This record gives sequence, C-alpha cells and structure tokens, in this order.
Amino acid sequence: MAKKFASQGDMQEKKISFTEVGKDLWAFTAEGDPNTGVIIGDDSVMIVDAQATPRLANMVIEKVRGVTDKPIKHVVLTHYHAVRVLGASAYGASEIIMSEKARAMVVERGQEDWDSEFERFPRLFEGYESIPGLTWPTTTFNDRMSVYLGKRRVDLMFMGRAHTAGDIVAYVGDENVMFTGDIVEYKSACYCGDGHFGDWPTTLDAIRRWNVDAIAPGRGDALVGKDMVNAALDSTEDFIRSTYNPVARVALGGGTLKEAWDACRAECDEKFGDYAIYEHCLPFNVSRAYDEARDMDTPKIWTAARDKEMWEALQG
Repeated sequence: MAKKFASQGDMQEKKISFTEVGKDLWAFTAEGDPNTGVIIGDDSVMIVDAQATPRLANMVIEKVRGVTDKPIKHVVLTHYHAVRVLGASAYGASEIIMSEKARAMVVERGQEDWDSEFERFPRLFEGYESIPGLTWPTTTFNDRMSVYLGKRRVDLMFMGRAHTAGDIVAYVGDENVMFTGDIVEYKSACYCGDGHFGDWPTTLDAIRRWNVDAIAPGRGDALVGKDMVNAALDSTEDFIRSTYNPVARVALGGGTLKEAWDACRAECDEKFGDYAIYEHCLPFNVSRAYDEARDMDTPKIWTAARDKEMWEALQG
C-alpha cells in the first residue's frame, strides 16, 4: 500500500469522560473512540456496547464501580462490529442481548470483521490476547423487547437499518434517554462500510420522533438537552447524505471508484474533515455508497485482504 489506513497510525490514548445523561444513566466516551452506555437499575446494571477488548471494558467497569456496586447482569450490543462486542466477557454478565439480525451477521461475517478491524485499529486491540473468541448473545429479538432492572424498564428496539442491518437502540422511558449506538454520532464520522444509506435518514427520523431529552451516541460527546440531540441528528443525516449523493452520481454515470472518492472529498472534506475518524471511514464509506448506488443491497463482507485491495485502488 502507498500509505496506511488513517487509524493504523492513531496510537495515542484518548481522554475518557463519564457523563451522566439522566438519573443513574451514564455515557462512557473517549474523544471519538467507541462509546459505552451504563444503565443502573434498582437491582443491577446494564451495559450498552462492550468495547473492543476486555482491557478497554475494564476501564468502563472502573467508572461503573465509582458510582454503584450493583452487579452487571446484562450486556446489550447495538450491532455486531468487533470494536463493540469483543470486550463483553469482562463484565461477567449472565445475559448478552443482540437483535436476531445482528446475531446472524456474527454468523455470516463476525470473524472476517474481527480480522479486518484488528488490522485497522491496532490501538483499540491492544491486549487482544484476552479476547476469548467471538461474542455470542444469550438472547435475541426481532423488533422490540423490554428488560426490567427492578422497576426500571429498558426498551430495546429495532428502528430501521442504518449503520448496519441489525442496529438497535436502548430507551429508558423514566428519564426519556436513548442509547443509539452508531446510528447517531456527534462530531465523529459515521462508519458506513456496512451501512444502508437509503434507510439511514428514515431511521434517524424514527429516533427524532421520540423527542428524547438526551442521547448517548456511538461516538463523540454525550448529548444532553434537546438542542444538542437535534444538532447531532441533523449533522448525522447531513453526513450520510453528503457522502452518498456525490458518490451515487459518479457511480450511476459509469465513473470509477477513484472518481467517486474524489467527488466525495470535494463535498465532505470542508464540512467534516475535522471529525474524529473521518479519514479512516472515508474509503469504506465511498466503497459502500458506490455499491449501494449500483443496487447492491447487502454490503459485501470486509476482509483484511479486501480492505487492502480497496485502499490500493483509491491510492492509484
């Protein structure tokens, strides 16, 4: 390769924040690295997204233990990506919950995704030796299920395809707070390599209709207050449309992937160039948008070898 993926050179540890987004609801964030949500109920704790390794998960546990000694009984995984799920074993939870579609994606492409992300994100996978293997759910659902942490109810819902085909959100009604995973980002690029551009804005609209008071997004700062929530929803939608539209015009006109890359950069660099992981996401986003514009509904599986082939094509 002419040069490495952007994230391969990102080896500096990020500053961790632990922000209360509602009563006994917390967002673990780290300057654009994957976020984790914490929901404290009457008798136990639920984790939303597990981190990439047990090493990183233990950083979440340290923050949790600073606010509660209740046992962690549930880990909810908003989708199947390795950086979200492979740290799950550290929590010792009795229940690991995914959507049925997300579990199917682990079956179909979980190992390939792990191998691919391992190459892309060396810092996040430090201490990978402690990962026991692929993370499998103990419970799955299709559209909606409720989990009770004592009196506190957490509604897990599939709102539509977006970042992947199996994304779910966690909603805590007593505080009107939602944990969205990577459907919503804040001042961080959306990774669209397994996304569905045509559906994503509709899924954002479905979230918007809940009129929540706070969101713990997939990456970026916790969103507290309706103004910040709406700003993140707007910027996420703008990112999706601004990525897809110029690429689609090139693809439908018979242009090359490299031409689509140039068109996307012309549209997006000025608006989003300072977003976290922008340079990392861009080649995968352009490739997926190019395929979707040519009617490939199901994202092709990313492998370490395919990553390199794609990157070499764009650098030519």
